[in-house]
Amino acid sequence: MTAGWDRARTIADAVLYEGYLLYPYRASSSKNQSRWQFGVLGPPGAAESAFGEDDTVSAQFCVEGDCATITLVLRFLHQQRRCVEKSNGDGDFEPVAELRTDTNAWLSWDEAVETELTFGPLELGHLGQSWTFQLSAPADRAIETVDGGRLLRSRRTLHGRLTVTSEPGDGLQRLTIVVRNTTAFAGGKDDAIATSMIGTHLIAEVSDGAFISLLEPPEWATAAVDRCRQHRCFPVLAGPPGDHALLLISPIILYDHPEIAEQSQGALYDSTEIDEILTLRVMTMTDDEKAQARATDPLAAQIIDRCDSMSPQALQRLHGVLRDPHAGLIPEIPDGVDWWDPIADNAVAPDTDAVLVDGVRVARGSKVRLRPARRADAQDIFFAGKVATVTSVHETVDGDHQIGVTVDDDPAADLHDWYGRYLYFAPDELEPLTTPELGTERSSTWQQ
Repeated sequence: MTAGWDRARTIADAVLYEGYLLYPYRASSSKNQSRWQFGVLGPPGAAESAFGEDDTVSAQFCVEGDCATITLVLRFLHQQRRCVEKSNGDGDFEPVAELRTDTNAWLSWDEAVETELTFGPLELGHLGQSWTFQLSAPADRAIETVDGGRLLRSRRTLHGRLTVTSEPGDGLQRLTIVVRNTTAFAGGKDDAIATSMIGTHLIAEVSDGAFISLLEPPEWATAAVDRCRQHRCFPVLAGPPGDHALLLISPIILYDHPEIAEQSQGALYDSTEIDEILTLRVMTMTDDEKAQARATDPLAAQIIDRCDSMSPQALQRLHGVLRDPHAGLIPEIPDGVDWWDPIADNAVAPDTDAVLVDGVRVARGSKVRLRPARRADAQDIFFAGKVATVTSVHETVDGDHQIGVTVDDDPAADLHDWYGRYLYFAPDELEPLTTPELGTERSSTWQQ
């Protein structure tokens, strides 16, 4: 496993449980009467009969490397019905909606069990291949004895099929992943959800190759990426920035390299959650409401306990973190110092200063694409679309910024850098490049 695997799994867990249980986390809440919002693969025919969701999810993405190998991890929740039964005292039990004792309470409720299936490694080759795997999540039945009764947990058998197809083209391998629920459907809403795959998503890991970002592909791969089609999901790079070895095929819209906010104390499961607001609302629940939530689901009980025990310092962290957006940028000249004063010169360092361009920090060594404005002269326009390397960042006495660059495919770029002869552009004439792009090869368009 790569170094980013734990990070990807953390994001995948958030996807798996997104919308699992909504505030106020009680079975009696109308919001929790119809659950499982994202990534649900219903049994065949459930969607057509309006009792469930579509039975298929599919994704296409590109892999660089003819000899790459892919490992796929399919994850979903399997509904588990929890029935509460009260003891009659003579060895018999009868189903009840709720069972209460002096210290505990239990409700009849639908829980869920995590299911994870691994496939591969699959060797892609350079000619294209296809694989088909049968999926199965077994039925189960378990009894837990509690004060005054018992909890009967049961779940149905699920069946499915995973197909993987690789097709070479444009110097890449295009993979098509299709997950289909094939479980027999008897009809009705209850049967549909009992035989659904919930929160379905995949994590893909590549060896001896790299995934191509579908959101920010390199220019040479744009045409291949544009031909990729998605159905009810979208693949994003799941490792840390710069890592192209992990892909999360998610039913929730995400950016590349997503991460859990470091201030978050734990999952809250509610869709589009805002941790601070939900935590404060949990804290304002009455003791009876909290007891009902604990009786609803063990995960709800964890939320209540975590919020009740949260320290003021942890709650303050949820309020947000103030970060200086100008940290590491061109420093401010001290008040009372004129521009011509040597102290003003000492406050700046073009080799290490930076500016923000479209929210991206640009400093010496940054890669940019040149987009000369209409005000530019003819020579600047000649460089339109060229990839360049930032050499220095300057500020004029009027407070304007100028960024020095050398053009990557200029045969004399090294010479210009050696004696400090740079081209200068304003920040709004630059497009930061956050992904590797071609542009370092010498171009035949330059004239000797």
